[in-house]
Parts: sequence; C-alpha cells; structure tokens
Amino acid sequence: MSGKRIWVAGHRGMVGSAIVRRLAREDCTVLTVDRSSLDLRDGAAVARWISDNCPDAIVLAAAKVGGILANATYPADFLYDNLLIETAIIGGAHSADVDRLLFLGSSCIYPKFAPQPIPEDALLTGPLEPTNEWYAIAKIAGIKLAEAFRRQYGRDYISAMPTNLYGPGDNYDLNGSHVLPALIRKTHEAKLAGADAITLWGSGTPRREFLHVDDMADASVFLLQRYSDAPHVNVGFGSDVTIFEAAQMVCEVVGFEGAIELDQSKPDGTPRKLMDSARLNALGWKPSISLRDGLADAYAAFLDASASDTLRVANGARA
Repeated sequence: MSGKRIWVAGHRGMVGSAIVRRLAREDCTVLTVDRSSLDLRDGAAVARWISDNCPDAIVLAAAKVGGILANATYPADFLYDNLLIETAIIGGAHSADVDRLLFLGSSCIYPKFAPQPIPEDALLTGPLEPTNEWYAIAKIAGIKLAEAFRRQYGRDYISAMPTNLYGPGDNYDLNGSHVLPALIRKTHEAKLAGADAITLWGSGTPRREFLHVDDMADASVFLLQRYSDAPHVNVGFGSDVTIFEAAQMVCEVVGFEGAIELDQSKPDGTPRKLMDSARLNALGWKPSISLRDGLADAYAAFLDASASDTLRVANGARA
C-alpha cells in the first residue's frame, strides 16, 4: 500500500473512521469526502469525484445502518439507499478504472437458520431473518456486484463480511442502534437515574459474536494487502455469548448493580450468529481485542462523546 491513494467511503461512520485510524499507520494517502460535499447515492456525482481524485483503491464502508426497530420502521430506506450507495461507488470505481476495491457487508446476509459457525458458502441457502432482510438484501447485492465486476471485467474487487461490530464512533440512539451500544446507553442512563433494573428485549437467549471495530479495521487492511479472490471473506471474533451474558458484562463495565429484566413480548431476532472465519485465519489474521477490554474501550468512548455533546449544548446556550 506504500504510496497509494485510498478512498475510505463512509469515513465518519464507526467502521470507516476505524479504517482511517488504521491506515494512518501505513505509508499511504487517505482520501475522504464529507456528505455535505458528495451524496454517495448520486451515481453521476460519485463517478465524477472518483475520476477527479484518482484513488488507487476504495474501501466501501458507507451504508445506512440500524437495529431491529429501525429496519422494521424504514424498510424502503434501508434497501433503496444502500443499493444506490453500492451501485454508485462500485460502478464509479469501474468507470474511473480503479482496479482495487473492498466492499464491507454484514453477517445478516446469511439465512436465519444457517449452520453454526456460518461458512461463507451458506449465502443464499435459505430464508433471511425477517427483522433485517431489507438491509441484508442490499448487502447481498453489493457482494454480487463486486463479484460480477471481477468476473466480467477482471476487476480486483473483494468483499468482507464482519460479524456484529462495536466500539468508538458507534450509534447510541435507542431507536436505531444495535444491541451493544443500546445496552451501554441504557445501562449508563439507568445507573445515573439510580434505577433498580434495565429491560432487555426478548428472551436473552440468542447468541451473538461481537468484534471490536479496531480489529475489523485491521482485518480490512490485511485483506487489501493480501487477498485477491472472488469469494467473500468472513471476519469474526471466533466465539459468541448470549445477549443476557453480554448485558451482564456491560453492567459490570458501566458499574450498574441493578437487575436485568426480560421483555419476552419483543422479538429475539436470529437465534444465533457465529461466523466461521477459518478462511481469514488461514491467511494469517486473528483478532486481538477481548470482549471485556473492548467494552471498556467502547464505554470510555461513549463517555467522551457524551461529554462533548454536553459541552456543545452548553456552548450553544451561552452563544
């Protein structure tokens, strides 16, 4: 990657910002562009930007993301916006003769009842989890689009499928966040309020694998440097925990000593999602951040972000 120009599309998101941090350790130039300057859903504008800025490689980390509630409330937005982003950037890369691209997907692409751990070849072998199928279908389309450009035009486009991610830069909006950031915020607010308990959606029994976003960023750079093939690559931590166990760990990190109550009228989502990352491990990459250490880092980042938000509000009030 020495001397290369790398465009990180979606650099302000959790994954994109982590990749920018990781690329700072490489001898390369990182390209970014703000949403106010370029609408990534606008294919013509994206193609012009790529042509004008001449990246040697692109990391497609941009996406509209959210949890179960957000997917259920805005299915058209999740499908339509993500399809537009993917086609604009992958098509624009080809038009500008950019021969290296990494598309980042999601473990939700796999069938609801996929074998565990989930191998890459489980894709398209069964029905998706209904609570996030709109986002999953868009991500599957992105994988296949990258693969199609490789097959038809010989482009060196690859795809990576991360498991559930968390860490600095996460979304803590309770109406649109994933399970760990939602738990961190809910538990923190319960601690401040002196509450006796927090409530979890569902039974607490579904199992989830969690990967710190800095590990995902490191895997992304590793794949850009060392992988060139059509099949997508799973990026996982290697083990999973129940949602209830994750909640217990968050309570420990936050310092909340109340009870954890279950609202079993709410959906569980997919029963289990553990990725088979043997392909990536065989290439020589493994994660380095434990879940306990990662949660402590994520909570520290949440506190920093909360303090910054409070300061901005206070400064705005004084102005």
